[in-house]
Amino acid sequence: MTFFSCSLTKRVPKDKVLLMENSVFENEKKTSKEDVLSQLYQRPNSSLPLIGFRLRLHLYNLAKPNADSTYHLWLKNHPKSEKALTSILSKKQVNRLGESFAISGFNNFLMRTGEAPVLYDSLKTEKSLVRLKNYYFNKGYFDTKVENKIDSINIQKVKSTYLVKTGEPYFIDSLSTSIQTPALAELYEKTKTQSIIKPNTAFNVKNFEAERTRLTNYFRNSGAYYFQELNIRYEVDTIINKKNKANINLIIDQQTVKSGDTLTRVPFKLYNISEVNIFTDNLSKEKEYVLDSVQYNNFNIYSLGKLKYKPKALTDAIFINKDTRFSDFRRILTSRSISNLRIFNYPSIEYVEDKRDSTGQSLITNIYLTSRKKMTFNPSFDITHSNIQDFGIGGSMGLFFRNIFRGAEVLEIGLRGSIGSSRQMNNPNDVFFNVTEYGTDVKLTFPRFLFPIAANKIIPKSMLPTTSMSFGLSRQKNIGLDKNNFTGIVNYSWYPSRKNSFSLDLLNAQYVRNTNPNNYFSTYKSSYNSLNQIADKYDVDSSYYNEDGMLTIQDGGADSFIFDALNPSDPLNISDADYDLVKSIYERKVRLSENNLILASNLTFTSSTRTNIDDNSFHTIKAKVESAGGLMSLLMSNSKVGSTGKKTFMDVEFSQYIKTELDFIKYWDLGKQQVIALRAFGGIAIPYGNSNSIPFSRSYFTGGSNDNRGWQPYRLGPGRSGGVLDFNEANMKIFFSTEYRFNITGKWYGALFVDASNIWDIFSDIEDKDYTFNGISSLKDLAFSSGFGIRYDFSFFVFRLDMGFKTYNPSIETNRKWFEEFNIKESVLNVGINYPF
Repeated sequence: MTFFSCSLTKRVPKDKVLLMENSVFENEKKTSKEDVLSQLYQRPNSSLPLIGFRLRLHLYNLAKPNADSTYHLWLKNHPKSEKALTSILSKKQVNRLGESFAISGFNNFLMRTGEAPVLYDSLKTEKSLVRLKNYYFNKGYFDTKVENKIDSINIQKVKSTYLVKTGEPYFIDSLSTSIQTPALAELYEKTKTQSIIKPNTAFNVKNFEAERTRLTNYFRNSGAYYFQELNIRYEVDTIINKKNKANINLIIDQQTVKSGDTLTRVPFKLYNISEVNIFTDNLSKEKEYVLDSVQYNNFNIYSLGKLKYKPKALTDAIFINKDTRFSDFRRILTSRSISNLRIFNYPSIEYVEDKRDSTGQSLITNIYLTSRKKMTFNPSFDITHSNIQDFGIGGSMGLFFRNIFRGAEVLEIGLRGSIGSSRQMNNPNDVFFNVTEYGTDVKLTFPRFLFPIAANKIIPKSMLPTTSMSFGLSRQKNIGLDKNNFTGIVNYSWYPSRKNSFSLDLLNAQYVRNTNPNNYFSTYKSSYNSLNQIADKYDVDSSYYNEDGMLTIQDGGADSFIFDALNPSDPLNISDADYDLVKSIYERKVRLSENNLILASNLTFTSSTRTNIDDNSFHTIKAKVESAGGLMSLLMSNSKVGSTGKKTFMDVEFSQYIKTELDFIKYWDLGKQQVIALRAFGGIAIPYGNSNSIPFSRSYFTGGSNDNRGWQPYRLGPGRSGGVLDFNEANMKIFFSTEYRFNITGKWYGALFVDASNIWDIFSDIEDKDYTFNGISSLKDLAFSSGFGIRYDFSFFVFRLDMGFKTYNPSIETNRKWFEEFNIKESVLNVGINYPF
């Protein structure tokens, strides 16, 4: 530690000192507010969070600044070595070795990745004092006093302390206005109750800026086309006879117009839209090349040739209407709506004054649309690895057709296929690629609601409604059961605001047909091994066994033993405990190998305050409700009943359940590229009526790179059972995760995380209390993992490595559930793309 401490000043000149620490004391109390510290022009070298190690400075100090020159000096001082190198390489190559990665390249890497020492600069300190004073002045502290103190803490090391005395804050006593345009004065009177600047509130420049933005948006949305924020200013007058009080005068100047070399001021005008022109097919602003034009609902549509789009499809996406006030909001909404069609590039919208209007208060709107390609071909290639598939190669082809019916519809066709290798799958012929899957998906999207009744009054077009219909077919041969899968979805989505969205699956149908149910015990080895252990206790028919003394699978020995064990006549005289276990294995086999028919509807609501990809201070809430089989049960009250006493459709029992989920994500930006991220998730699916359990595809699991990272997928739970089954799933889940993310250097980031989760069975046919949720007491079965991660940001995606350690394992029967398995041997290395949430 002494060595590292001394080496910090390795590159510090003798007449300079290294800035080790900045401190700001606000009224004699130390503050760590990032917005205060960010006012300082000089910040010490960055350090790793928690441990304080200045990694980047050490990397910089490890480099040799003039490695190439040092190398040539070494050659000059060691002629024998130079001669030996020249005998192997040419003279030119020996000279160029100084530019190689081993000599110069590595040093350059260290200097680029590292961070030069921050040397104390008195001029920057003076600038910081001015900046701090301005910062507190803008907060309403007009009498702020700021000073700086430098203390030496070691040889060539100092810390800088800023002492701030704010004094008492100023408050707004009154607000007056001076608006020189009568039309704007009239508009202001209508909205002054919404003013952010109010008497008897603390003076804060941010409120003045927010009010300036609010008024600008309001005026521009009310017709003031030429109005800008610069036209609003404030006069602040402190009151002599009232301590710490200030009068505010809001001044809105007139429009400045340039005429030749003369600038004149004229009142602002409120403009109306006199004409809306739509130019398609990449037309220029000149109309000489227009060969076709259409007038539709007060819109003029121009085309290079015959119009390729239905007029209604274009005009429905436009919210700028003839004979209405100019509105900036409508322009932005129109741009967003046109982009949402996915058949045009981002539109260009211009306004020009209508010379035909003698009052000079009319604007012509010209909207220029650039069409995308009619068809797009998107091939892809993947190499995969998972807990089921050891190695896989996959590919897909996507065809994207735009404006398929001339109504801005989009047709997507996808073809996919993959082959892979799995050691978990029964493989009698020892074939390497023993996993296959192929399928096709078709999706048709309409930029409007297709519904038997008019929904425009409930969900107007300003909410950008869309309808999509998708269908998919796939055939899968992977873990042994093999299956065919059909899906069909009719979806409606809309956006009530930029923050909120709704997605309604009016119909979400899925039919899963298992084509090889007799291969169940070849896939689920844990159930098979348990069955053999029970069978060894009893006098079982020898024909049930193979030559290895195990129950046969393909020849039906395992199934025959189950039949005998559950036979009411009890030919094996089986114990109650073993009977219950065999029954549990049988019921799970039936559940996981039976065909599934799911006819569901669901509604998803999403709300997010995130403004852009760089916003690290936001929250997102996602809520979902799904119901399956309810309508089916009503419509098929007299349907055929299967062998289990359940209603069937096409000889398949349809699922009936209610499912609800709530997902919450919150980010806190700590500054200095540090973020705390939190996620909480809860979900429950309750079977009823025609079902005793939830279909496997709709159930929950936990573990994996985006979940509880101390366990592999499907290896945790249910409850405190210990994950003894091959693929552990249940119908209830609780999950929490917290990450502390920080920058290490450049594009390298680190993370410390804690995950907690588990799954349980509830309101189902599972009765074992180790598996079921039994009220609040079951929360002690939450499994905790903790660990650290390394991430590299490629800008368009983040590559992630996380190592999770089992911190609390509820399945351990001893009192040492905490840290019993906290070691490398029991850890799990997770590979992921992008952040887990």
